[in-house]
Amino acid sequence: MPFSAIGPIEIYLPEKIEDNDFLAAEYPRWDMPLIYQKTGIRARHIAAPDQTAADMGVLAAQRLFARYAIDPKSVDFLLFCTQSPDYLLPTTACLMQDRLGLSKSAGALDFNLGCSGFVYGLSLADGLIQSGAAKRVLLVTAETYSKYIDPTDRSLRTIFGDGAAATIIDASEERSIRSFVFGTDGSGADTLMLTEGLSRKSDLLQPRKRKRWPSLLYMDGPELVKFTLDVVPPMIDKILADTRWQRNQVDYYLVHQATSFMLEHLRNKLSLERDLVPEALEEYGNTVSSTLPILIYELRNRQQLKPGKQTLMIGFGVGLSWAGCAWTETWTAQGVAAGDESLRDTQAA
Repeated sequence: MPFSAIGPIEIYLPEKIEDNDFLAAEYPRWDMPLIYQKTGIRARHIAAPDQTAADMGVLAAQRLFARYAIDPKSVDFLLFCTQSPDYLLPTTACLMQDRLGLSKSAGALDFNLGCSGFVYGLSLADGLIQSGAAKRVLLVTAETYSKYIDPTDRSLRTIFGDGAAATIIDASEERSIRSFVFGTDGSGADTLMLTEGLSRKSDLLQPRKRKRWPSLLYMDGPELVKFTLDVVPPMIDKILADTRWQRNQVDYYLVHQATSFMLEHLRNKLSLERDLVPEALEEYGNTVSSTLPILIYELRNRQQLKPGKQTLMIGFGVGLSWAGCAWTETWTAQGVAAGDESLRDTQAA
């Protein structure tokens, strides 16, 4: 039976950047030094008014194909994770199949998950490969939360950034991804939500606390911190028990990049040194389902994540939903010079 392995990753970030100096000039009463201290975020990329998550995902995938000489026809299945699709129907992944020139025999589907979405996508890709239904899966994560945020919303505008990542998952003889753990608690759905519904009217699901800002997107930060500290430690224990790894055998805990505040609370709760829970959000913000592939992309570029490194990958957030797995890095860049600064070119192609 074939296993699955994470191959190359490419990212796309919109050209427009809103850094903290920009926001301070626009809103002088916002204490941006204090906000930076809590979030760890200095800048966020913002999608253009006519730019969608699919547009960004296509650009990330095209960059991936070009940089690593990947034939689009070699992709057997496209998975697209987003909460901001182009249309309710047709499926956005179907439109992306055509735009990317994938084979008409390739499968394509959207799945609506947020911060746990990358790990869920890995599990779907792993299942397709282990079942023999696919040998190569393209997992694209992309989000444009900025379109849901009112410009005056200090709580959200300073955190969320737009972006996309494209990841190849290939069949492999070596088992590198395993021990998936999932969790769901729909009773917490009102802690992070769009307050205007579609088929179901919003008056049937309201934020549990007073809505302070006029954004369509609502987030109860303190409740999400509490939820995270409740579910992540036992999830990690379950993964470690399944892998039979000891804590000192884990090189990195790759955790959803919510904010530095959240990551520091997790480090303290888990009694982990700072370098074991790396960060890559200062220049990106919270990009929802793309934070983990962006983190992997950054660690590879820094030459910190090399073959043989053992990691736990953890996602959590909107839903409420959480997911984790164990992953051993196996990919070695081919045709790309170590430390190649062009890998950090994240502007529009």
